[in-house]
Amino acid sequence: MWISVTLQADAAKAEALSDALMEAGALSVSIEDADAGTEAETPQFGEPGHLPTALWDHSRVIALVDGDTDDATLAALLTEASQAAGFTVVPPYTTEQVAEQNWVQLTQSQFDPIRITDRLWIVPSWHEAPDPAAINIELDPGMAFGTGSHPTTRLCLEWLCDSVTPGCSVLDYGCGSGILAIAAAKLGAGDVLGVDIDEKAVEAARNNAERNATTIRLQHSGTPVGDTFDVVVANILTNPLCVLAPAIAARVAPGGKVALSGVLETQAEQVIEAWAPFIALQVGATHEGWIRLEGQRPVA
Repeated sequence: MWISVTLQADAAKAEALSDALMEAGALSVSIEDADAGTEAETPQFGEPGHLPTALWDHSRVIALVDGDTDDATLAALLTEASQAAGFTVVPPYTTEQVAEQNWVQLTQSQFDPIRITDRLWIVPSWHEAPDPAAINIELDPGMAFGTGSHPTTRLCLEWLCDSVTPGCSVLDYGCGSGILAIAAAKLGAGDVLGVDIDEKAVEAARNNAERNATTIRLQHSGTPVGDTFDVVVANILTNPLCVLAPAIAARVAPGGKVALSGVLETQAEQVIEAWAPFIALQVGATHEGWIRLEGQRPVA
């Protein structure tokens, strides 16, 4: 048995509190966006060549301590860590008991093969492919975003199934795990480039591409993308899609197609307006409150 302690902290002190909790005796500590899953969710992003925001304005720091820790010992641990992190008092917190489990088995049980279309499946490494004749992408949950289970990823994968033609060029901007770039290559694309602001995501995408015997190019967003592409897909979030509209739109070849996701239905007009000077967008599909926006660059 363990005890999970969740504390509220702002961006300026969340990391210091995390380090202090580990020094004070916590078994593990993680930092999350306290507004995750709401319209106030804050993506960590930046324009190419610039560093992303360090942490969220509203963060929650989650520490795991031994289940035998009594109230007095826990209070002392939190007080010590809070003072070391620069707090005058212990931040507001909640506790929850966490039962001991086979975490590997529990995690694996939550991820079954995902059917995208009759043609495409996402299959964790511990499962047999339900349809060996289909295109099967082997992908396990990891540090980089994108396992195929999120509505925005599914929306993009469905679009790629309809949009990728043999030999076409594809740009996956914000590639995360590389799932979209890998799918494009397996669907028959020729030159495929995945770009991400996070070096860990680029490395994860590279490993996933090798696992799937797929050849794709990968690079950090700090390196300029000079080419244009027949198909461009960006599954990020509303704010970066708006800020990066000129940069991403410029990578769509004349006559090329673009799809954007990571956008809530209520945010559609905001993105459409930001992209209007470059490419006209329209809603292509919706799923669980998320949308896919689509457009095509006119042929000059």
